[in-house]
Amino acid sequence: MNNETLIAEGKKYLMNTYGRLPMVVTKGKGSVIWDADGKEYLDFVSGIAVNGLGHCHPAVVEAIQKQSEALIHCSNLYWIEPQIQLAKLLVEHSSLDKVFFCNSGAEANEGAIKLARKYAAEQGHPERTDIITMEHSFHGRTLATLKATGQEKFHKDFHPLPEGFSYVPFNDFAALKEAVTAKTCAIMLETVQGEGGVIAADPAYLQEVRALCDDCDILLILDEVQCGMGRTGSLFAYEQYGIEPDIMTLAKSLGGGAPIGAFLAKEQVAAAFHPGDHGSTFGGNPLVTAAGVAVMETMLEPGFLDHVQEVSSYLWIKLEALKEKYDDILEVRGKGLLAGLALAHNGSGIVGFAKDHGVLVNCTAGTVIRLLPPLTVTKEEIDKVVTVLDAAFSSRC
Repeated sequence: MNNETLIAEGKKYLMNTYGRLPMVVTKGKGSVIWDADGKEYLDFVSGIAVNGLGHCHPAVVEAIQKQSEALIHCSNLYWIEPQIQLAKLLVEHSSLDKVFFCNSGAEANEGAIKLARKYAAEQGHPERTDIITMEHSFHGRTLATLKATGQEKFHKDFHPLPEGFSYVPFNDFAALKEAVTAKTCAIMLETVQGEGGVIAADPAYLQEVRALCDDCDILLILDEVQCGMGRTGSLFAYEQYGIEPDIMTLAKSLGGGAPIGAFLAKEQVAAAFHPGDHGSTFGGNPLVTAAGVAVMETMLEPGFLDHVQEVSSYLWIKLEALKEKYDDILEVRGKGLLAGLALAHNGSGIVGFAKDHGVLVNCTAGTVIRLLPPLTVTKEEIDKVVTVLDAAFSSRC
């Protein structure tokens, strides 16, 4: 069936929760996808940073095929070999000590919130229940992570939302320090904000936040659901800031397309959880963790992150050149292969023009063109995308 027929059926049977582009994706390989009409696109959305290794990476495909023939699911009533393997890889290549697996970024953040409150109670401070998050943040769509998200537009019509969250401006340390109270158990932020407009934490700011948490005996939770797993040029974005989190959340690229989330914690913090405190039926099942092992092993291969750093630098040079050429591009921001063009106007016209010319990008926060290419992207593919963006801006979309 073609795009038109499939979309008509989709509108009939699916809930209207997404503002979808008029295309049905049927196949993908590397940085390229094809729709039901056979049209080819360069994909610089990557499933919103999920396809970090590109579409259908051979190592991920092989791992899923092999595991599907052995064991797909058995539940966490038992030990699971690829789950143990993936946890070991994450711990040995991060500054954290224990891992909990779930199914999504929202679930990872939900679990981190629970762990922070449980840790405070275990430390003899049950009154410490509040978590400070950032304005323009995005932490998920469960009720708790929705409330943790510092954007009122996501809260509308879902009240009452859980209590215990407050918001301060991102990269404003004075405001953050003033917001800490005797009830604060944690500060939660994205190392690089994605959905909120592609804004990276200032290095000095994040170091001050870490020191504040130490001084006040509260936890630092870093949400690296979008910016982790190699996207900024290091395996985890926090590594570039000279600090360590107490809890870190991951998802998206961790499974190479398979639905998986995780939160990691320091030993002392993780010890607050006991059997029965948290769980997930599907979390960390054999199939998705086998895919995660393949992703981690690929990203840890010699030269992989060097490539990410090289193509990131190349992309930023090209985007800065666009900014110099067009006054309606106000800023190039983000980090690594999480890049944003902040515009003086709504960006939907740019997205539409690019799609019509075989390039997929998206617009976040209304005015920011977000680029999330696969970490395997080539300079030639970057050139093609920038050429299309150049044409889009020149046509005043």
